Amino acid sequence: MEQLLAMDQTPIRVLLAKVGLDGHDRGVKVVARALRDAGMDVIYSGLHRTPDEVVNTAVQEDVDVLGVSLLSGVQLTVFPKIFALLEEKGAGDLIVIAGGVMPDEDIVAIRKLGVREVLLQDTPPQAIVESIRTLVAARGAR
Repeated sequence: MEQLLAMDQTPIRVLLAKVGLDGHDRGVKVVARALRDAGMDVIYSGLHRTPDEVVNTAVQEDVDVLGVSLLSGVQLTVFPKIFALLEEKGAGDLIVIAGGVMPDEDIVAIRKLGVREVLLQDTPPQAIVESIRTLVAARGAR
């Protein structure tokens, strides 16, 4: 019976994005594969995206989670723009998570902005899967 219920559930939809000039995407590709292997629908936006592009894609694709991967130190400028655009487009309930490399003080700051989870470079893929499932389950249906 549980298998039948699980089959009827719509997969979690995740947009993974690299915002800014950072050209390193090995980590986000590993995360994308782990999420796909866990049964999630994953869209990877590619490198060098703007906050506008990422938010537009998230809204158009009706994703549950927007994951922004950063290694370039722009988190304190990117996330305020992303949250403002999400509000402007009526998508303020979208779960936003961050990944990559950033200083502890920036993690505190972006959490205050609304980033629900920060998963740094050493986070095991299964922990990322579990975190996303937990966040989506806690939010409930949109």
